[in-house]
Amino acid sequence: MYTWSPALSDLHPQTRGQCLHATRLRWLLVACVSLIGALGVLVMPATSLGAAGDTWTSQTSAADNFWTSVTYGNGLFVAVARTGSGNRVMTSTNGIDWTIRASAVDNSWFSVTYGNGLFVAVADSGTDNRVMTSPNGIDWTSRVPAANNSWYSVTYGNGLFVAVAYGGGGTGNRVMTSPDGIAWTIRTSAADNAWYSVIYGNGLFVAVANTGFPNQVMTSPDGITWTIRTSAANNGWYSVTYGNGLFVAVAQTGTDNRVMTSPNGITWASRTSAADNFWTSVIYGNGLFVAVAYSGTGNRVMTSPDGITWASRTSAADNDWLGVTYGNGLFAAVAFSGTGNRVMTSGAVIPPTPATPTATAGNAEATITVAQGSGSGGTPTSYTVTAVGDSTKTCTVAGGSGSCTITGLTNGTSYTFTATATNAGGTSAVSGASVAVTPTAPVTSTAPVNTFTMKLPQSSATSITTQLN
Repeated sequence: MYTWSPALSDLHPQTRGQCLHATRLRWLLVACVSLIGALGVLVMPATSLGAAGDTWTSQTSAADNFWTSVTYGNGLFVAVARTGSGNRVMTSTNGIDWTIRASAVDNSWFSVTYGNGLFVAVADSGTDNRVMTSPNGIDWTSRVPAANNSWYSVTYGNGLFVAVAYGGGGTGNRVMTSPDGIAWTIRTSAADNAWYSVIYGNGLFVAVANTGFPNQVMTSPDGITWTIRTSAANNGWYSVTYGNGLFVAVAQTGTDNRVMTSPNGITWASRTSAADNFWTSVIYGNGLFVAVAYSGTGNRVMTSPDGITWASRTSAADNDWLGVTYGNGLFAAVAFSGTGNRVMTSGAVIPPTPATPTATAGNAEATITVAQGSGSGGTPTSYTVTAVGDSTKTCTVAGGSGSCTITGLTNGTSYTFTATATNAGGTSAVSGASVAVTPTAPVTSTAPVNTFTMKLPQSSATSITTQLN
C-alpha cells in the first residue's frame, strides 16, 4: 500500500483530485524510485493497471425496471426491482446476458442476498409477503415476514439471514432474522433509525442508518442482540460492506467525507470520498472496494484498494446506479434509470471448467485436444494441459479450443491429462482427466533378407532381383 505526504485528506479538494488523476503517472514513478532501491521489485495495486473495477461497460438489461439490488451466488447473478409487472427479477450466468424471471409478487423489492443455497429478497411493500426465496434464482416463493416493515437490506452470515428496515410503523422492531429464509423472527433494533444496509464480517453483523446521528451504526455478534455505535459523521449512510479486515460504509450526503471505515465495526473513521456523489452501494472483491452512485457526471464509480484512498472511475453511463456486487471475476452494477442499459460490468468472467480432454499417443509424446466447457463463464483465451502425476509435462493451446503436444514422455507408460482454461478474469477449475493413452516407439523389422533372381524370357535382356523381408 502506498501513502501520500501530505495526507490526501489534508489537501484542498481540487488539489486532491489533481493528485488522484492528473499526476497518476508521476505517482507511479515516485513509487518506483522509492521502492526499487529497497526491494528491487515494484508491486503495484491492481487498480493502477486497469484491473477489474477500473473500466466499465454497459450491458443490456432484461427490462427497464427500477433495479435496486444485485447479488452473486451458486454461479448466478440475480437482480431484483421495485417496478415491473411479474418480471421483477433478472438473472445472468455471466453478468452480460440477462433473462427476466417471474417475481413471487409485484412488491417493491429492495435487496437480495445469497446464503446456504438460497436466494432471499426483501421488500418495503406488500402484506405478509415481503420476503421471497429461490433455490435457483429462477423459481420464487413468497414468505411471510416477521412484520410488514419497510425492509431495505438483507444479508447472510454465521448460519443466519438478517434483514433491517428503514421504517414500518413499529417500535424497536427494525431487525428480523431467519435460519432458513422462510420462518422469520422480529428482533429488537438498537434504535428506530432508518436502517438502510446490513453486512456480516469477522464474526459481526453491522448495520448503518440514514438517520439518527450520532447512533447511525449498530452491531450484533449473533443478529439478535444489537448495540448502538457512533458513526464517524452525520451523513446519510446508505451501504456497508466488509473485506480485507475492514468494514466500509458509503453515504448519500456529506462534504468530502462520504466514506467511513472501521476495523471492528465499533470505532469508525471518516475517509475522503472521491467525489461528493450520492453513493448508494459498496462491495469488496478481487482486492478492491467498489462503490456506485446515482449522481455525478461520468464519475459514478469510485474504487479503493484499502478503503481509505479513493479514486473516481468513469461509469459506463450516467444512470442511477443502486446496487453493485462481485462474482466470478466480474463486478456488476444495476440501475433504476437508462434505456436498455441498466447493467454495467467491469472485469472479465473466469472461463468455465474445460470439457474433458481427448488424447492420442505418439512416439514419446501425446497430442491433447481441448475445448470450452458447457458451464457458465467467459471465453477462454488459452488452455494449459498437464500430465496427471507429472506437472513438468505441460503444453499450451492458444484460443478457445485446439490441440497441443506434450513431448518427453516415456514409451510404454500410461498417461492421462487434465486442462485448465484462462482469460483476463483468471483460471478455471481443473477439468476431468482424459482416457489413458500409452506412447509407443515405432516398430522396426529385424527379419533376415532373402534375395532371389527371376529370369525373363529370351526376348528380354533384363532380369529382376527382389528382396523379401
